[in-house]
Amino acid sequence: MSSLFDAARSSGDTISALVDDLAAKAPPTHRDALRNDGAIAAHWQTFFSKASEALPKRDSATLESSITSRFAELDATLRRRIDDNGVTYNLYSDAVSQPRPWSLDLLPSIISEREWALIEAGAVQRARLLNDVLADVYGEQTLIKDGSLPLALVQGHPGYVRPAHGIRPRGNTFLHIVAFDLACGPDGRWWIVSQRTQAPSGLGYLLENRMIVSRLFPEAFRALKIERVVGAYKALIASLLAHSKSGSDARIVLLTPGPYNETYFEHVYLARYLGITLVEGGDLVVRDEKVWLKTLKGLEPVDVILRRLDDDFLDPLELRADSALGIPGLMQAYRAGNVVLANAPGSSFLESTAVLAFLPKICEKLYGEKLLMPSIALHVAATRQVRC
Repeated sequence: MSSLFDAARSSGDTISALVDDLAAKAPPTHRDALRNDGAIAAHWQTFFSKASEALPKRDSATLESSITSRFAELDATLRRRIDDNGVTYNLYSDAVSQPRPWSLDLLPSIISEREWALIEAGAVQRARLLNDVLADVYGEQTLIKDGSLPLALVQGHPGYVRPAHGIRPRGNTFLHIVAFDLACGPDGRWWIVSQRTQAPSGLGYLLENRMIVSRLFPEAFRALKIERVVGAYKALIASLLAHSKSGSDARIVLLTPGPYNETYFEHVYLARYLGITLVEGGDLVVRDEKVWLKTLKGLEPVDVILRRLDDDFLDPLELRADSALGIPGLMQAYRAGNVVLANAPGSSFLESTAVLAFLPKICEKLYGEKLLMPSIALHVAATRQVRC
């Protein structure tokens, strides 16, 4: 057996020339993730070399067609596994909500260890900043009083939950999961395009994506020593248990809006993988400011709710009155500190693009440091300080 790059060398072709036949170079204003200074990046050399080890020995005339055929077969296998595993998403715009097959690229996005360290540091800093902003907005509101965050941008946003003001969750943790949409500039610098804080999805799809692609390229994943993702899920469960009064004995449930939600597959998949109970609003009830799960044996206590239900629908008594998806009295149980909500209600105003413009100065004010990962360029037309 010979690898793609061994065969390329033996036929007199350079690695760059061979890959250029298969993938065009990016425009000058775009980043070429495949190449470094015109040459194929080392990690991609390893990936293609290992991915082609199963190919029989070919001469230079048939090498490219053999590789093309090989990756076409792998792509067909990927589509078949998505179909067999039932990986789907729904669209609310569909006349009849029919599940659609999940979209997944065959080739993974490979990020070097050094580059990932920069992304990780920036994401951790941003998550910490957003959590502290929430703690202030639903507490002392110092950032609003000193003009660092416009009042209209917070309380004028439909995502601001007034019944949540003054509630201090256990550990002062409002955000247990945060999602960021990232983009890479032509200079290789990563930017945050948007942030998801209310009920961010993606954990289930991330896991399924990794499992499918890693099984298609097992040798490449081993050779590149790709960082495993299982530790993140263990850390999430450990953190949720640590924030509960019941500690390691806490019962965690995943609250879903139901099968018509666009990411319902992920809700089922994630609950099964994490070993927690998947519930809808009707499966839970509040008694004596505590949340209980209805079972055949009677009511059983619920300590943590990992929710995929938007804020408005959580509690028809204090939020949206016409919600048939929530649990009456849930906000009072949360206020009493008897249940952990991940994430805490009231964070969706942070998803507003306008908020991104104020985060650099807030970061310097709170931490005395600059944002490690900047947001996309924004310009605020005018702001007016309002005394509270």
